[in-house]
Amino acid sequence: MAESTLVDVVVVSYNSAAHLRETVEPLTHIPWVRAIVVDNDSRDGSLGLVSDLPATAIQTGANLGFSKGNNVGWRAGESPYVMFLNPDARVDDTTLRRLVDVLEANPRVGIAAPKILDDDGTLNHSLRRYPRFLSTYAQALFLHRIATRAQWAEEQVRDPGRYDVAGAQEWVSGAAMLLRRETLERLGGWDEGFFLYCEDIDICKRVQDLGLEVRFEPEAIVTHEGGQSAPWSSTLPILAASRLRYAELHRSRAAAFGERLGIALEAATHFLVGRGGRPARAGWWKTLGVAARPS
Repeated sequence: MAESTLVDVVVVSYNSAAHLRETVEPLTHIPWVRAIVVDNDSRDGSLGLVSDLPATAIQTGANLGFSKGNNVGWRAGESPYVMFLNPDARVDDTTLRRLVDVLEANPRVGIAAPKILDDDGTLNHSLRRYPRFLSTYAQALFLHRIATRAQWAEEQVRDPGRYDVAGAQEWVSGAAMLLRRETLERLGGWDEGFFLYCEDIDICKRVQDLGLEVRFEPEAIVTHEGGQSAPWSSTLPILAASRLRYAELHRSRAAAFGERLGIALEAATHFLVGRGGRPARAGWWKTLGVAARPS
């Protein structure tokens, strides 16, 4: 490993044995990169699969969640730039260099985000819009399935043309993003009140609150395997809690209350007529309980 590095790449692992080595090993061949793997007490031997690589490995001893794991990782490094990368994503030196160039070219850019492609080359819709009243209730009432091209109906940006143009975005997926260490220090890092989900929208919002831009760079390409380590239905209540936390932190009291009602409505409608069978119904029922719980 070089005595001084330009980028620390932080990879938070939780039962990521299927992909972790494929993500980390290429990073160790880039002389100006330091790979930092934070393992949240995996039970599948994830960390052992990269123990022979020249990477910094940190075993937390508990499942701390994504935000806290990221904080452990970036604080263990010293490089001026920090890349946060999912354990099932792959980035090369060309993409990293391009993202660094974006930040170096403009001090008003706080986050540089790449285009993300799935393994088969399919575009990953990693650009997002902030939650709004219409998008929340469109999801609850299945309107996003009818108005498939309406921007008001959901947060994901699905227009493929938008992914060919560099520029400022509302927020971007946390699967791959580059920040200056200085910016992270100003923010105090990721908000550890988010265990899973919405930590990326939160950090984008707080970066923008500093007067900095979240910028998408289509010439930088990251490949993402995607998927979840847990059944999606089991994570629905966690997502709901994170959505409520974000709304309470960053939206008006009325908007946060509206978000709570929208989440409750979504849980009720999907419990009654949604897909996924009994596991999904159980997940939506628990989500309804989260929405009904006083903040």
